[in-house]
Amino acid sequence: QVQVVESGGGLVQPGGSLRLSCTVSGFTRSDFTYTVIGWFRQAPGKERDGVSCIRPGDNRFYSDAVRGRFTISKDNTKTIVYLQMNNLKPEDTARYHCTTGCGDSATNWGPGTQVTVSS
Repeated sequence: QVQVVESGGGLVQPGGSLRLSCTVSGFTRSDFTYTVIGWFRQAPGKERDGVSCIRPGDNRFYSDAVRGRFTISKDNTKTIVYLQMNNLKPEDTARYHCTTGCGDSATNWGPGTQVTVSS
């Protein structure tokens, strides 16, 4: 059974950085190499937005809101996907979830990790 668990959220001042981790279980290391992983976020009262996605071959996608500030990476040996978030802004405040698959194909949602950007 596939499970994803996010970690690394917290309270940070504007301009600060956080690194989120998405630990995925239920895949062999070999299978994980070919697994698409996505990050979404949802702020209270707002729709859920796709943030980033990584596909086999190191194909990476970023939303316009985070491009240039966030970096997604994948450690296939540990079956973990990271989201490095730099130059955080108050509008980045949200609960961040990772998934297997991206966009409309996203499944296996984790419980999420809260990111709060505030002075």
